[in-house]
Amino acid sequence: MNKTVLSTLGMLLLSTQAQAAPDSSNDRLEQIAERGVLRVCTTGDYRPYSYLRPDGEYEGIDIDMARSLADSIGARVQWVPTTWKALMPDFVAKGCDIGVGGISVTLERQRKAWYAESLGTDGKIPLVRCDDVVRYRTVEQLNHQDVRVIEPPGGTNEAFVRHYLPDASLALYDDNVTIFQQLVDKHADVMITDASEALYQQQHMPELCAVNPGEPLQYGEKAYLLPRGDMDWKQYVDQWLHLSTATGEYGKIATHWIGTVPSS
Repeated sequence: MNKTVLSTLGMLLLSTQAQAAPDSSNDRLEQIAERGVLRVCTTGDYRPYSYLRPDGEYEGIDIDMARSLADSIGARVQWVPTTWKALMPDFVAKGCDIGVGGISVTLERQRKAWYAESLGTDGKIPLVRCDDVVRYRTVEQLNHQDVRVIEPPGGTNEAFVRHYLPDASLALYDDNVTIFQQLVDKHADVMITDASEALYQQQHMPELCAVNPGEPLQYGEKAYLLPRGDMDWKQYVDQWLHLSTATGEYGKIATHWIGTVPSS
């Protein structure tokens, strides 16, 4: 075999090896381990999942879970604040490794990011003053101009109202922490939200009631956001979630915050 053939075979072998070798520059798991930092996007305004306290500390189910994920890699958490309206642009532009905080699964978000395995079902229901439970049970009852609906801008709650309740009077309210007081004070009649949030607020604000939490108006799931294109990172997060659930860690964290484990 002459030198030209040997040279050609060598080049082909090197080319094949280069294609087969993993691209460490695109290995997010290794990057996180090397820098010792897990960048976590979260809104901090959605109890019981993610809440930014007045003292600047985050708390909630998904906050504890994010810290658990960081610990599993030997890293610390770097919180990346965002809003529901800016969630997807921020998640992509700010280089977040994961997004947490009661994030609903939607196909629109799926076009820009991946999701980890689902954390469970959590559909949309009305949250109303307890005196009005019978009055606001169905879409037909809600979809009237004299029904004052209030929602935070940019999320799946607003999207539900615009799609299913086009005749209702919709007001957008920027503060998703104090928005529930607007119902108590009779500045609005209904907030469409996830059953988990409605049940949490019902526990802490006795004037408010979750309407038919076991029969949501729309099916929904929650999951953590992940960057597109890194299957190794997704597989790691999915396996961590599986083990967290199987060992009871997730159940203990959820029970601490809401007294029960979200439905799967």
